[in-house]
Order: sequence, then structure tokens, then C-alpha cells
Amino acid sequence: MDLYMMNCELLATCSALGYLEGGTYHKEPDCLESVKDLIRYLRHEDETRDVRQQLGAAQILQSDLLPILTQHRQDKPLFDAVIRLMVNLTQPALLCFGSVPKDPSVRHHFLQVLTYLQAYKEAFASEKAFGVLSETLYELLQLGWEDRQEEDNLLIERILLLVRNILHVPANLEQEKRIDDDASIHDRLLWAIHLSGLDDLLLFLSSSSAEQQWSLHVLEIISLMFRDQTPEQLAGVGQGRLAQERSTDVAELEVLRQREMAEKRARALQRGNRHSRFGGSYIVQGLKSIGEKDVVFHKGLHNLQNYSSDLGKQPRRVPKRRQAAQELSVHRRSVLNVRLFLRDFCSEFLENCYNPLMGAVKDHLLRERAQQHDETYYMWAMAFFMAFNRAASFRPGLVSETLSIRTFHFVEQNLTNYYEMMLTDRKEAASWARRMHLALKAYQELLATVNEMDVCPDEAVRESSRIIKNNIFYMMEYRELFLALFRKFDERYHPRSFLQDLVETTHLFLKMLERFCRSRGNLMVQNKRKKRKKKKKVQDQGVAFSQSPGELEAMWPALAEQLLQCAQDPELSVDPIVPFDAASEVPVEEQRVEAMVRIQDCLTAGQAPQALALLRSAREVWPEGNVFGSPVISPGEEMQLLKQILSTPLPRQQEPEEGDAEEEEEEEEEEELQVVQVSEKEFNFLDYLKRFASSTIVRAYVLLLRSYRQNSAHTNHCIAKMLHRLAHDLGMEALLFQLSLFCLFNRLLSDPAAAAYKELVTFAKYIIGKFFALAAVNQKAFVELLFWKNTAVVREMTQGYGSIDSGSSSHRAPVWSPEEEAQLQELYLTHKDVEGQDVVETILAHLKVVPRTRKQVIHHLVRMGLADSVKEFQKRKGTQIVLWTEDQELELQRLFEEFRDSDDVLGHIMKNITAKRSRARVVDKLLALGLVSERRQLYKKRRKKLATSCMNGEESLRDSWQADPEEEEQHLPEDESEDEENEEGLPSGQGQGSSSLSAENLGQSLRQEGLSAPLLWLQSSLIRAANDREEDGCSQAIPLVPLTEENEEAMENEQFQHLLRKLGIRPPSSGQETFWRIPAKLSSAQLRRVAASLSQQENEEEREEEPEPGVPGEQGPSEEHRTEALRALLSARKRKAGLGPTEEEATGEEEWNSNSAPKKRQLLDSDEEEDDEGRRQAVSGTPRVHRKKRFQIEDEDEDD
Repeated sequence: MDLYMMNCELLATCSALGYLEGGTYHKEPDCLESVKDLIRYLRHEDETRDVRQQLGAAQILQSDLLPILTQHRQDKPLFDAVIRLMVNLTQPALLCFGSVPKDPSVRHHFLQVLTYLQAYKEAFASEKAFGVLSETLYELLQLGWEDRQEEDNLLIERILLLVRNILHVPANLEQEKRIDDDASIHDRLLWAIHLSGLDDLLLFLSSSSAEQQWSLHVLEIISLMFRDQTPEQLAGVGQGRLAQERSTDVAELEVLRQREMAEKRARALQRGNRHSRFGGSYIVQGLKSIGEKDVVFHKGLHNLQNYSSDLGKQPRRVPKRRQAAQELSVHRRSVLNVRLFLRDFCSEFLENCYNPLMGAVKDHLLRERAQQHDETYYMWAMAFFMAFNRAASFRPGLVSETLSIRTFHFVEQNLTNYYEMMLTDRKEAASWARRMHLALKAYQELLATVNEMDVCPDEAVRESSRIIKNNIFYMMEYRELFLALFRKFDERYHPRSFLQDLVETTHLFLKMLERFCRSRGNLMVQNKRKKRKKKKKVQDQGVAFSQSPGELEAMWPALAEQLLQCAQDPELSVDPIVPFDAASEVPVEEQRVEAMVRIQDCLTAGQAPQALALLRSAREVWPEGNVFGSPVISPGEEMQLLKQILSTPLPRQQEPEEGDAEEEEEEEEEEELQVVQVSEKEFNFLDYLKRFASSTIVRAYVLLLRSYRQNSAHTNHCIAKMLHRLAHDLGMEALLFQLSLFCLFNRLLSDPAAAAYKELVTFAKYIIGKFFALAAVNQKAFVELLFWKNTAVVREMTQGYGSIDSGSSSHRAPVWSPEEEAQLQELYLTHKDVEGQDVVETILAHLKVVPRTRKQVIHHLVRMGLADSVKEFQKRKGTQIVLWTEDQELELQRLFEEFRDSDDVLGHIMKNITAKRSRARVVDKLLALGLVSERRQLYKKRRKKLATSCMNGEESLRDSWQADPEEEEQHLPEDESEDEENEEGLPSGQGQGSSSLSAENLGQSLRQEGLSAPLLWLQSSLIRAANDREEDGCSQAIPLVPLTEENEEAMENEQFQHLLRKLGIRPPSSGQETFWRIPAKLSSAQLRRVAASLSQQENEEEREEEPEPGVPGEQGPSEEHRTEALRALLSARKRKAGLGPTEEEATGEEEWNSNSAPKKRQLLDSDEEEDDEGRRQAVSGTPRVHRKKRFQIEDEDEDD
């Protein structure tokens, strides 16, 4: 960006700063205001950072700000403002843009800002600028804490941030083009820091306990100072070239010389005697071309060895998201004087500053006083200075602050967290991978330091090393860490240096662990295992208790006598008992059945007073529905209720019996819970080594081995040692029989400098020899070269195919012979279409030669292709019957015709059907047979309880709306429908209470509890959803989000949730949703009908409160409705009694239906019916319970 393109206001502001004449800078009178204006402009720049770019193009920092900083230091307000402006101008480009932009236009601005930052860094590489900063910082640090003002602390922080920003600017390698031992801009900057004395101030800030607030800033500056350095090189500066270094250099030169000589010999062989234009053409026999003929080669014979079918083809483009990660860290050797300065700085830092600074930084991290990801500087300092300590003169006391089990745990936790975040946060996976690499380096140095302590002459140091190793080898997390890192290795995010450090760290850990196991006779380690426990399941009612009905009848007189005594003498009654378990995982609302079981147990044990106390306590806890009797129940009614509880078979819970493990795994209804069980076991090194015998881990080692020329000798040794452990120590040479690895071995053996890789060459020859020895026995070994193998395939290759199945271990399934496979296929094809039987059970009954399990048969059927999936053979929930036989369908039709006019059609069918099935399966079959057209017809017909005034004609009948059963069945588990069946066996009154209330009753009870406002909010939400669906023309699930505290409390109310289920609103899915949702299947008309039912309930309540005076001599609408209702009630009684309606009644019903409203559900009640019901119960001997039967009469318009 040129200067003439600058904004006019910005140009005027920069011109008002001053001017440089010779070596003196003359500031303008309004220089301070101009600097503040520039700060204000930077605060309001756009996303392209236009102000920053214009100031960088004008070189304001080089030509104005730096001269003001160095020559006008006495003007404190101007000096402070210039420091503020410099901190803003030099902040990293990543902070300005948030991340490296992907958009090309924005990325251009990012690179432009980075170019200006590199120019700023070069301008700061002078002793004068850092001299002013160090002098100012020294004067501020001389002040005591009582004399230091807030402005002084801000200036100290800004100076440290300015130094951090300048050091953070990356080097432009293409522009500098500096080689090793040459002074780069970063080296000049470090030398300026050294000459200005700023390094001594950094050491003071690191060691002073009074300046710990700057510890993180200091640690970040130090990490940037040593960004391009390696601790091993710095530790060896000034000591001359060691013999080992000289031998390494000689070996590298020898490798280069051998390769050069081989290339010369190859070029000499390529020179032919004739001219290349007369080279001729050749046919390569045995190598087919595109057609059926052999390949024709048109070049000289000396080029035949380089022939490939890929010549001339377009190379396959690798997508960007699959490209390997690039190395970001660059190490170079600085000039000698800078390296000497950095070495002395490291020595002094370790001597006086390392332990106090690392302790202060760790305290900031644990107390969360640091910024996000500041722990990376802590781990970098740990890895760098501990490596320098090992390479220079090993003194464990200098790094004692980070040499503890807590540090191992801290690094391991961060390492685990980083690779978990790398898997979840895919957009920032590369950043998490870099942090993961820093943590791995820190962990590597911790292990290396502990390993170095083993050979220390001090006995106390060796004892400390033994304690640390005992702890890290005992804990399972440290042993499993490397296995997890190898499994999670992804070359798209992890560079080659990460894999190299991982291989070297694993080699060191295994070496230390093996040596520790040899020194100890036996090593006990911690073992964690996930134990699966299964929930209790409900037992059948028929085995609830062992007493027969006769024994219970004989037991009742004694219990009745005790109950009479308690009723006559209140002093004999016991204190109230809590009827629920507050510590149970089951909610209190769902413990009603358990309370009834406890009452029954007390009665069977002869403890009638305790049973009576439990009944009364349960009545207070669960008053809804009068399950345990009404609040005004009489003593005689209490005795009758207790007698019914005694004789009723109740569902009980029992622990699952120990059976076949495979059958337990196949039962889906038992929910599995995982509990970590910690135990100890004796450690076996070979068993632990077998965990590394995985194709994933071997692939990672082979990937690193491909770059054996670039690897160091130590890295190649670590690779060869690990592969040797797997091949020789474990006897799994076949694990390495892979074609890509053999191609790598071929390249290694044909390398002219192969003599420099003796260990790798020896190992390659060993593996190839083992392969050809196996190929002589197993001809399929050549095909196995194409695939990566696991331990099971390795065993089959070496010991024979089928050896796993024929092994002595009992948990291995026997192999299927061809005769058995033919028999299995014949049995499956014969019995797969037979209804009413389980095909797998039938096959197991006919397979008598070799015992098989159900799981083995199913998996082999899938393997043979006879079945598509294992799910086809899963047992249905709650029943073992899969298909309906013809007899069962006829029985279902007969039961439906028998009970179709009853109040509860489905309930009677479930009680009388022979083959027990769940309600959902029976409903599906009724729909499939065409006996009913919709599920609504199978719902229990209920009668609504009306006030007496309704029967006297003072109030019209109210409509009752019932929830859509389809929606409810979709979201309620089948176990709930089975529980309803269990509840039908409860005494009369309990079943009525435990069953859900109708939508109208729920709305009334909720209004009585003061939930009118939430009901109004629910109604408006339904209407709004209906309007949206009419406008958009499409429907989707809409969440009900309560925005007020009253609505939120209502959504947590159990009765309100029951109402939502009745209205067809589905609850949130577990683990995925938070709010209840209006289903997408409900149309706008259905939603309006639901909302109208809520408003109708409210209107009916208002009509109940307002009495309607009747006019004498006139029959009002209520009288008319009363007459119609009585006529409908009479016909309903006759239908229930099995009598068909007469012709007159049928004609009257038709006239009444034609005049009535379209589709009403009228709920009637009658005292006469109660008397009839009582007489019937008296005749049958059934004890009478005072509650009114309710019928639901549904009338539909003829037009429907």
C-alpha cells in the first residue's frame, strides 16, 4: 500500500507527530494528541485492518515512534502513549485476524500485516531501543510495592508485552536466506537484548518472589528467545567438538560419498556405444500391455530397470484435507556469540530461577489465573531446560520443582485432553495436535530425567527415581498412554517429528519398564476393568408370593381381628412409616407399587398394625386417584382395601438369575450400566508387549521407517528394536509380512549406503528369510502380503488355517465343516417361513453333532449370506413369539367380536388371549387384519363424572377430548403398556387410580393448582404452531421453550407432563434434546382442536360457576341434552347386557344422531347404575368399592 493511498485524516495525524532531521527528532506541539488519535483509529479499524496496513506502509514506527521512544524518554505522558501505540501495532497477526484466514482476499491482508511486522522486528534490532526499554524497566522495578503506582504496573506490563510481540514475529526465511552460523534478524535481536541488559532483568523477574505476577509474561518471552535453538546444541557450545560428534559427521560424509560414487557408476553404465536415435525397440516378455500382447519398450536397455506402468500418467491429486501435516518448527544454528550468551543464560536460569518460576507458573495454572493455553509455555520450559540440564551437567536438584508424580499426572492429563479435543474440535485439530506434541516432549524429558537418575552416584537420587518409577509403572493410565497415542495418530494433523518423538518415548518407556521388571521379582500393578451390572427386571405376577388363595383366605380372620383392635384402641396403632425409599434411584412418584408390595408383605407376615400404618402414610404421599383410599375413608373400607391388597398378585422385583452369558447379552430389555472396578494383578511384560502387536501401531512404525535416510541413528534404532520385539520376542514375524514393508526393505537393501544402516539391513534379511521359509509351507502367504494382519491371522498363517477354531481354549467356537454348513442351509431354508416358531431354536434342536450356541448359528447364517443382519433374529421384547399362526389370528378375531361392544376392548383381549403379547403387537395385528381402522377405536371408553346439576338440566353436557394414542405409543416404551396390564390385576380402585386421568380432568386439576397461566401459554403455543404450518406448508417438530419461571416450573410438574402426553406432545429424547416438542405429524387442524379443547375446559368451568335459571313451562337446551343422554345411556346398558336395540330405539337413535353435533363424546353418570353395580357385586360375592363406573359414548355424524 503506497503512501499516497493513505486516508487524509490518518495522513494529517501522522504529519502532526513531528519530523526527523539528521539524527534528531523534532516533535510537534500536539504530538501527544496525535499519538492518542492513532490509538483511537486502531481501535475502530475494519476487519481488513486497514489502519494498521496504512501505518505499516508509511513506516510510522521506524521513522517516528522509535525516535520518539529513544530521544524523548523524559516526557512521561508521551512515552507511555508511544508504548501503548507500539504494543498495539506489533501485536501478532493471528490475534488481529483470530486465525489464518482461508478466504484468499482476507489472507492477502493477513500476509501484508505479517510483512509489516517483520519490518518492525528488523527496526527493533538495535541496542538503542532495547537500552531505553531496559533502563525504564529497571527504574520501575527499583520502586517498592508501597511506592509503585497502578500506572507503573501498567507500564511494566506494556514493556514486557512489547518485547513479547517483537520476539513473536516469525522470520522470513526466503527473504533472509541465512545459513547456519550466520546472524539472522532474530540473532541480532537477541544480541541487542543482551547488550541492553534486559536479559538480567528477566532473570531478576524470574527469581524474585515479589514479582511473581509477571511470571507468565517472562516465561513466554524466554520461550520465544529460544525458539530456534535445541538444548543439546546449546549445552555443547564452547566445549570443542566431541569424539562422538566427529564420528557422526564422518559417517554422514561417508554415506554421501558412497551414494555419489554409485550414481557415477550408474551414469557410466547408461552410456551406450551407439547414438540414442538408434537405440532400437524391445519386447518385454511376460509383461502384458493394455491388450493381450507384451509391452514394447522403445528406450535403451540401460533404462529398463526404471520402467514403470505409471510412466506418463497424470499423478493422482491428494485432496487438501488428506495431505500430510507440514513441519512448522525450524531449528537452526545461530552465530557463536549468540549461542554462548544463550548457554550462559540457560545455566544461570537453571541455577537461580527455574524452580521458583515454574512453581509460580504452576500455581497460576492451577488457580486459573492464566489465560487459555498458557500451560503450553510451562510444558515447553519443562522439556527445554530439563534436556539442557541432562546434556550440560546433570544435577537433579536444579529441576526438582518439576520432578514429581504430580508433574507426571499434570502432563498426562493435558496430553489426554489434547488428543480428545483433537477428535472433537475438527476445525482446530492442527492446533490441538501442536499442543499435543509439546506435552509429549515434556513427558519424554520427564522419563529421560528419571532414567538418568538411575545412574546417578547419589543413593538418595536413585531412591527417588525408584519411587517415581514404582508409581508411574503401577498406574494403568501411564501404561495405556502410548497405546492410545498410537491409535489416535493421524498423519493429517501430526507431523513426522511428532511420530519420531512418540517412537523414541515409547522405546525409552519400554526399556525402563523391562529393566524395572527384571530388577523386581514380581511387579504388582493396578488394573481397571469395566464391570457391567444389569438392572432388576420385573417378575411375573404369578410368582409374586408362594401362598395359595386358600392360605391367604385362612390368614385373613386373624388379621381382621388385629385391625379391629387397632381401630377400637388407637394406642395400639404404630407410628407412621415412610412408604418410600428416599435414597432409591427410582423417583418417589414411581414407588407406589413398591409401597403396595410392602403392605402385602406386612400382611403376610402377620403385622397388621404396620400394614395399616403403611397404608395411611401412602395415602398421604400419593393422594391422586385414591389408589390407597380416599381421605375420608371409613375403617370398614380400609379393611376391605387391605383384604384386596392381600389377595392380589402384585409385580415384584428380583435380581436377574445367573444364566447363559450369551443369552443375557441378547436380551435388550436389560439396560447395562458400566462401573469401573479397580484391582491389582501381577504384571507380565510380554503380555503388555502383546498390546503393541496391532496393525495400527505397526503401520505407524513403517511410516516413520520410510524416511530412514532423514532419521537419526537413534530413531532408526528405536524402530528396529520395536519391530524386533514384535517379531522375535513375541514370535509374530508374520505380522510384518506386508508388501509395502517388503518394498521398503528392497529399497533399503539396494541403497548404495546400506552399510550405514547395518541394524536395519540385518533385520530386513531376517524378516525376508522367515517369510520365504513360511511360503514354502503355506502357499497362501504370497496373497497375505497384500493385507495388514492381526494376531489371529498371524496364528492362522503360521499354525494352519482353522487352528483358532480347533484350539484347546474353551471359548473358541468349533469350525463349521462343509457337511454342517449344508445341513444349516437346508434347515434354514426349510423352517424360515414357518409361522409360530423360532427358526434359530429349530435349527439348534436339529444340530446334534457339534453343540452350538444361538449366537454362533446366527453369525454363521449372516456369514454364509443367508441373512442380511443379526437384527433379523433378535427376540422380540416381552415375548418369544415372532409370527402369528392362523389359529392365533382366528382367536384374535373371535375375541374382538366378543368384546367389541365392551368398554375396554383391548384390555379384555389382553386378559383372554392365549399367546401373550404386548399391547403394541396386538394393536398392530388388529390394524393389519382390518378389524379396526384406527387405534382410537381400541382405547378404553371412560365416563366423565358430572355434577348433580348436570343431571337436573341446569348445565349442558361437556365434550371430552382424548389424546391421540398413536403419538403416545410412539414415545412411551412398551414396558409401560405391560405395566398397565400388571396394574389391571390390582384391586378395584387401585387400577382406576393408577391409570392416567383424562385430558379434561387433568386440565381442571391443573387449574385448581394455580397453573392457569401455563395452560394459556400452552394453548397459544399450539395455535401459533398451527398458524405457522398453514403459512409454510411444511411441518417440523417445534420445541416448547418456557421463557418464564412459572412456565418452567409447570413443565417440571408431573401432572402437566401427563397432560402434554395426552395432547400428543412428545418428551425430549434422552441425551439429545432438552425441551418437549410439538410433533411434526400433527396437522394444523389437529393442533387447533387440541387448543380448542383447552379453552373449552376453561369455558365449561365458568359455566359451572354461573347458575342458569330455568323458565317454568319451557324445556331449555339442558333438558333437551338430558333427554338425549338418558336415551343413549339406556341403549348402552342394553348393549352391555347383550341385547340388541329395538327398531324404535334404533330409529330414535338415528334421529338423535342426525340432530346432534358432529362427533361428541358424552360422559354420563347415574346413581341408579351405581345401585345396579352394587347389586351385581353382591350377587357375585365381589367386595363393593364405592366408586362410580364411567362409560364413554361416542356418537358420530352420519356425514363422517
